[in-house]
Amino acid sequence: MNKLLFVTTFFLLSIFSISAHGTIADKRDNDNKTNNNADSIIVERLLRSGMKEQAGTNLMIFYALKLRNTPYVAHTLEVNKVEKLVVNLKELDCLTLVENVLALTITTKQGSTHFVDFKKNLTRIRYQNGVMKGYTSRNHYFSQWADSNERLGLVKEVTGNTKNTPPYYPFVEQQVLDCSFMTSHPELYKMLKNDIKAQNLMAMEEAAISGRTVRYIPRRLLNRSKKELTDVHEGDILAIVTKKKGLDTTHLGIATWGRDGKLHLLNASQIHKKVVLEPMTLYDYMKKHPSQLGVRVIRPI
Repeated sequence: MNKLLFVTTFFLLSIFSISAHGTIADKRDNDNKTNNNADSIIVERLLRSGMKEQAGTNLMIFYALKLRNTPYVAHTLEVNKVEKLVVNLKELDCLTLVENVLALTITTKQGSTHFVDFKKNLTRIRYQNGVMKGYTSRNHYFSQWADSNERLGLVKEVTGNTKNTPPYYPFVEQQVLDCSFMTSHPELYKMLKNDIKAQNLMAMEEAAISGRTVRYIPRRLLNRSKKELTDVHEGDILAIVTKKKGLDTTHLGIATWGRDGKLHLLNASQIHKKVVLEPMTLYDYMKKHPSQLGVRVIRPI
């Protein structure tokens, strides 16, 4: 998962596409009504299956597993000249997997099986304060995404507390946010590269989150057992913290505890080219990527 690909795909950790001008249900042919109906059919079928599940079902895991083997495809949100709500469950990257699973989970908890309600929830999740106002209103950095969704009451970041021993365990490391990659490399973004106004707006968004300190679980602790890492629950959203300049995180997935008693990642994988439950532990996975420092933990409410 290299930084350049995430930037234009999922390694910039939030490359989306939305707009008040309409909805794209299939990026290949916006004018084809049959294609436009394809994702609505998928969404409503998934929602009906979720409504049949017993109370207490972990819907984040349920829906992520339903999407297992969906092809990994980059740039699925970067398909329009103006920002539009892209709904595409036939192709996913790491962020769109998490967003779609969260939107399905919220819609089910609302008791709805309707595509229109799913789209409303996806819009809330994807945009600053749930409002679509062009490209720069999208939550392009994970820290934006987490803050916005926490304000909306959809998620809560888990950080430990002073009563833990040691304090904040296992979130014992801190990252000072430096979110500047997009405006440092506007040529990588088709909606930024020739738009000075958009670049200036994006710079303001970056400045609003940069300089803040966040807590994360360092990689060295991720080999601990479920009993030791009690702050990580099945179905939590895990964001991999990076030391790459200008980025806060470089990959997302959903936490699941394996039969080996260790933490694994359910994710849209560039390596496997599809949505998979990663067979190796998260600890072993991250050892292969020296720039990955640890994980932040976000819990759907």
